[in-house]
Amino acid sequence: MRVIITGGTGLIGRALANSLAHDHHEVIVLSRNTNKTSGLDGTVKVVGWDGRTAQGWGSLVDGAGAIVNLAGESIAGEGFPPSRWTKERKKRIVESRLNAGKAVVEAITAATNKPEVLIQSSAVGYYGTHGSEDITEDHAPGDDFLARTCVQWEAVTAPVEKMGVRRVIIRTGILMSTKGGVLPQLSIPFKLFVGGRIGDGKQQMPWIHIDDEVGAIRFLIDTPSASGAYNLSAPEVLSDAELGTVLGRVYKRPSFFPTPAFVFKLAFGELAILLTEGQRAVPKRLQEAGYQFLYPKAEPALKELVINGK
Repeated sequence: MRVIITGGTGLIGRALANSLAHDHHEVIVLSRNTNKTSGLDGTVKVVGWDGRTAQGWGSLVDGAGAIVNLAGESIAGEGFPPSRWTKERKKRIVESRLNAGKAVVEAITAATNKPEVLIQSSAVGYYGTHGSEDITEDHAPGDDFLARTCVQWEAVTAPVEKMGVRRVIIRTGILMSTKGGVLPQLSIPFKLFVGGRIGDGKQQMPWIHIDDEVGAIRFLIDTPSASGAYNLSAPEVLSDAELGTVLGRVYKRPSFFPTPAFVFKLAFGELAILLTEGQRAVPKRLQEAGYQFLYPKAEPALKELVINGK
């Protein structure tokens, strides 16, 4: 099967591309920077695009089995510390997602043999921030910046459904990998022996191991009955304090040094919401569909990541 991945040189895209290539699928990665091929399987084809149109790659969609749309500017920015959400950054975050989605719709519209499925990326930020109640896929969206961004992000590719293309929306939680995302940043204070909760530690942290992120996406591609929104987060959702305790055990470091929430808010502004607030998003529909998690619990998942450097 031919699978096209937009944003395929990012953390999720690389892992997914390599997994598919390992099983001898034809994988085409679209990237605005074709030099960012490090870590990709040698059989993966990298095609340049402008992130806005189907020019130069749209013909590849004709006869493809699946498109996975992961494209969009990083919410937290590249590297450490995270980049503040200035007015200009917010604009780029939203526009990069909407432009990529429009390009995907353009390509599918032009295809004679349309793909069987489109996997549309999103995030649990769709729901806004909540307390400790379980948040399933039928919960209403929130009204903060992340929630409004996710609502627009999801809606932009909705037109493909009228073309007969099955569309799956993946609302990903906190992605756990030592190669990027939030884990390397969360681990810094623990490695320095000053790890602990953020604020009161009650904020919920829906997380998912990188292998389950890839596994769930592939499961949803391969399941003809799958459509609509799915929370991609592990069954065991932890509070920030609980996650800190687990990280302390994994890194064999203390975990009793709290950091006041206002410190993050002063340092990162509105972006601090990523660590100081959360929602208890649970994978109800994914489990009902039959997906079996490789890492349903946090401590074994984090130990495996740290030991194997995934």
